[in-house]
Amino acid sequence: MAPYLDAFVPAFGLLALGALLRRRLLPEEAVWAGIERLIFWVLLPALLVAAIGSVRLGELPVLGMLAAIWAALALGTALSVWLARAQRQPHASMTSVLMGGIRFNNLIGFAVAGAMFGLPGIALGAVATGLIVPFVQVVTTTAFALGGAGRVRPLAVLRQVAMNPLILGCAAGFLVAALGGLPLGVKPLVETLGRASVALGLLAVGAALSARALRDRLGLQLWTAALKLLVMPGVTLLLCLALGLGALPTAMAVLFMALPTAATSYVMARAMGGDGPLMAAITTSEHALSVLTLPLWLLLVQAVHPGAAA
Repeated sequence: MAPYLDAFVPAFGLLALGALLRRRLLPEEAVWAGIERLIFWVLLPALLVAAIGSVRLGELPVLGMLAAIWAALALGTALSVWLARAQRQPHASMTSVLMGGIRFNNLIGFAVAGAMFGLPGIALGAVATGLIVPFVQVVTTTAFALGGAGRVRPLAVLRQVAMNPLILGCAAGFLVAALGGLPLGVKPLVETLGRASVALGLLAVGAALSARALRDRLGLQLWTAALKLLVMPGVTLLLCLALGLGALPTAMAVLFMALPTAATSYVMARAMGGDGPLMAAITTSEHALSVLTLPLWLLLVQAVHPGAAA
């Protein structure tokens, strides 16, 4: 029980502290916007470079994790679209259900992975991030484009994916690993920047959540949360077991697929013509419910794969 308390109390405690800081000490939106930009463009890519760059590429089960994660994401995409259509939601609302169904808050994942599994967990969490982000970015960008007046431009979608700082961070990490790691002096600098991303990121996520949003289409929120927090990790676990993945890769694939949607989904919805109020509601409800579901998924992985014990 102690490893779970040490992993989850700090992670969700920082979310609560971020919400409190936004209400009491730092109510200015510009402050949090600046912090989010710093995390997205500098600190989180540094974490990915440090984590992936420190491992031996030949020991990473990339293909097995890719097969399990991409198959689960494909199913999640189809179910998200079906759910929105079954609830007779317009296209803008469908994009919010889609982001709620397949996007993920990797900052919580890194906090839990680091606390429970140390550097190997963070490294495989970085691999999971590198597999999830391109798939999700292509799907969501295409979904928004289909709702506009113009046609989808594949080159524009691929360019947007390629310039995503998380993709760049993963690519740089794999290159660093292939070259034997970061040089002396640079390594502790990049690692320090990466560690800063987790605490600051969770504070920023907490600041972005809003309890008032929970009143918007509660039934649709709960169905979307069930898809993201129960169906997606469940399918991922079954696929990992079928593919014979090891204990730690299975735990990290399930953990990162069980994460609530990214807090930036709301910003993306507002900027690209999605349903902002629904996205805010889904983001808040998924984070609240993940307090219960995330520990349960790791306990389940440990039960079926004893080698995944922290």
